[in-house]
Amino acid sequence: MHALIYHEQFHLPHVMEMELQAVFLVAVSCLGFVSLCKHIFCFLRWLWVMFLRPPKNLQEYGSWAIITGPTDGIGKALAFELASKGLNLVLVGRNPSKLEATSNEIRARFGDQQVDIKNVVVDFATCSGQEISKAIEGSIKELDVGVLINNAGVSCPKARFFHEVDWKMTESLIKVNSEAATWVTRAVLPAMLKKKKGAIVNMGSGSVAVLPSFPLFAIYASTKAYLGMFSRCIDLEYKHHGIDIQCQVPLFVATKMTKLKKSLFLVASPEMYAKASIRCIGYEHLSMPLCSHSVQRFILDALPNVLLDWCTSHFFLGLRRKRLEKESLRAKGRAAAQTY
Repeated sequence: MHALIYHEQFHLPHVMEMELQAVFLVAVSCLGFVSLCKHIFCFLRWLWVMFLRPPKNLQEYGSWAIITGPTDGIGKALAFELASKGLNLVLVGRNPSKLEATSNEIRARFGDQQVDIKNVVVDFATCSGQEISKAIEGSIKELDVGVLINNAGVSCPKARFFHEVDWKMTESLIKVNSEAATWVTRAVLPAMLKKKKGAIVNMGSGSVAVLPSFPLFAIYASTKAYLGMFSRCIDLEYKHHGIDIQCQVPLFVATKMTKLKKSLFLVASPEMYAKASIRCIGYEHLSMPLCSHSVQRFILDALPNVLLDWCTSHFFLGLRRKRLEKESLRAKGRAAAQTY
């Protein structure tokens, strides 16, 4: 009898341990299955968004589209893409001759489609917010504006520490990249609210959702990150009014601002980006339209922020060092020439 009781007491903890192990294995298996399903769902959704989801009919928002910064790069490519969809254009820029040249190019290509184009000359770097709003409001008073693309932007041309950026460049970065988009959006929203439909796109950068830091380009990155938060907030404010607001995140695109040459995968042409951009208008509040860019983002997201910070810091510090060496050599050359 005592032997039986002893055997049962000895065996009970072992049985409980096995049961706990079984419960633990079931729980881990369930979590693993849920995680696997989540990743499969995300991958299938990515395929749908990138290759299968139909683009929205932008004409349903309105017959006119406004594009800021439409004379070069992504902005110019977007102007051509929107014209190809049958939208009339309001081109907003600071250089009247460039605006006219872009308008003539669009008319030459789409003349048979009778695309109407209106040029608005505004220098975002020098105009006040009130002046920007009045200029936009006056130019669109009688127009059915359905789409606004805040594309205008400038970048610091060289890698510099924050205190090395002169006041004029600092002011230009903030006014063109952040304030201009804010005031143009403010000018366009009332008409969209009245008809209860519209689409607004703010053009961000990798600093919005990809890279954790952008040292030596601090002001540029911060102004673009502002557009990401601004877009998210007003999208929640106006979604129920039928207005779709989105921040798009391009990475490497071959434009004059980036000074990059087109490659097969890492660097897209403005035309490639514009085609992908148009397909995403009206959907997610934060969008990375180009397939190659989203793959690059996936790879970067897998890396720790500490490593990304180290890589970006060393890369941009290297660019700054090379610039200073070149400037020093040029200065020595000029001095030698004057001495001679």
